[in-house]
Amino acid sequence: MWHCSFFTLSFSFLFFLLIIPRENFSPVTGLPEDLVNTTCKQCADKSTVFNYDFCLTSLQPIPTSHVTNLQGLALFAMELALENVTNTFWSIEKMLTSGRFDPYALGCLKDCFELYGEGVSMLVNSIGVFLHEQYDAANVLLSAVMETASTCEEGFKEKEGEVCPLAEENYNLFRLGDIALCTINLLSLALGSKSS
Repeated sequence: MWHCSFFTLSFSFLFFLLIIPRENFSPVTGLPEDLVNTTCKQCADKSTVFNYDFCLTSLQPIPTSHVTNLQGLALFAMELALENVTNTFWSIEKMLTSGRFDPYALGCLKDCFELYGEGVSMLVNSIGVFLHEQYDAANVLLSAVMETASTCEEGFKEKEGEVCPLAEENYNLFRLGDIALCTINLLSLALGSKSS
């Protein structure tokens, strides 16, 4: 099946990237002790749509295997977004075969299925370029993934009264992407000020 080999390849690539020692992956040091709270607060202060509470709740369980700096935090946020996209992709696949949807909703779900499939690939690529410290490229890919959620949602809204069964997943993907984008931007600013 094409989707299985696509995901196997994507996750193998991601696993390979994460286990390779990164000699030049230097953490930003000298950050406040409560990194998650500070990062979420700074991001919320910069944007009226950023949800501080969602950020805090999402990032609190950061694994000890991650470096506790902005790079580790951004990587964790991207991994959460990847988990969301992957789980949503498989949920859509189940919805497509459930027989519960009318032809219009089924067409929208097929579009979302394709969008989320591309989203998995873009997030894996985003993590890869992030690990190579290409933060601008990571931001572009993350923004495209966030657009996936919006595009999926808009398809359902084109028909009056149609309810998107993926509204929560789309919204969470957008918010997780927002956390990752903001954290990468804070990291870029911190690295820029260190090199000045």
